[in-house]
Amino acid sequence: MGLFILRRFGVMLLTAFCLTFVVFFLTNLYPNLEKLAKTQGNQRMTDEQVETWLDNRGYTDPLLVKYGRWLGVAPGFANTLDDGQLVGSCVRPGMEAADVPQFCGILQGEWGYSTVFKDEVGGIVAKRLGNTGYLMFWVLVLMVPTALLVGVLAGMREGSATDRSLSTFSIITTATPEYVSGVIFIAVFTSSAVGLKWFKGTATQAMDNPTFENFFLPVLTIALYGMGYIARMTRASMTEVMTAQYIRTARLKGVSFPNIVMKHALRNALIAPFTVIMLQVPWLLNGVVIVETLFNYKGFGWVLVQAASNNDIQLLLAVSVVSVFVVLVTQMISDIGYVYLNPRIRIS
Repeated sequence: MGLFILRRFGVMLLTAFCLTFVVFFLTNLYPNLEKLAKTQGNQRMTDEQVETWLDNRGYTDPLLVKYGRWLGVAPGFANTLDDGQLVGSCVRPGMEAADVPQFCGILQGEWGYSTVFKDEVGGIVAKRLGNTGYLMFWVLVLMVPTALLVGVLAGMREGSATDRSLSTFSIITTATPEYVSGVIFIAVFTSSAVGLKWFKGTATQAMDNPTFENFFLPVLTIALYGMGYIARMTRASMTEVMTAQYIRTARLKGVSFPNIVMKHALRNALIAPFTVIMLQVPWLLNGVVIVETLFNYKGFGWVLVQAASNNDIQLLLAVSVVSVFVVLVTQMISDIGYVYLNPRIRIS
């Protein structure tokens, strides 16, 4: 098991390195850099002025050099312009030339400076990630137990009225995008015209003071979409287990149906859904973009939209890297957990 974990960790680091390089390459394409120059400088800048602006700030340096600076393995630089302005990869507002560090990358805990929020990228990402983490926690609390219960009840007696009803519910929730269900919930439960003004249409106040009134609708919107997929996987796994030979043997021996479900079928039926549940975590992190925008909840998805729409390269890089690591870490946890849950894989 230890060797397996080390191998998975090594593969994860190699994959993360490759993916971050791809993201860095895409965000540093010349059209993005040109847009950045005109956004930070002047929209009427000529091509020569754009080239000068980028050259003064190191954006025209070789890609591997820039990537090394961003990682923190290559030294940064500082450049004093003709107007006395100090610019460079490691320069922050108000910093003197003597105070500029030689290395300022990811390895040094420096994520860069946001051109939109005018603040350190690390602090911005940490705050917004915390907001989304709180949202994700309550989504999982609502989504996972409900989905497992629906899937198990549907799969216990395949083809029954309960199975057909719950399976239809699961398909409907999975087939309904978040922006559709979210708009419906806002129209029904926050409109005085309908007479069901139970919740608030936005979740802005939930960032500082979460309550059932301002926080439940975004949680329900996200949970419903993921709930159907987990329930369907649980139902499929449960129906397969209920037709296994050892279940038939237990029935022939006179074991009661509740004991068969609880003591024999349930654990084996939950092996497959475990992987699906773990894969929901990266989806929740990046898939909440629509819901956070719809309910004006300023979390990780919201800051991703702001970084992309405003061409904030450093912030966009940080958000992308965090997303990559979340996907890889949850995948590794999923693989390790699957090995622990499945004795046949452990023995092999």
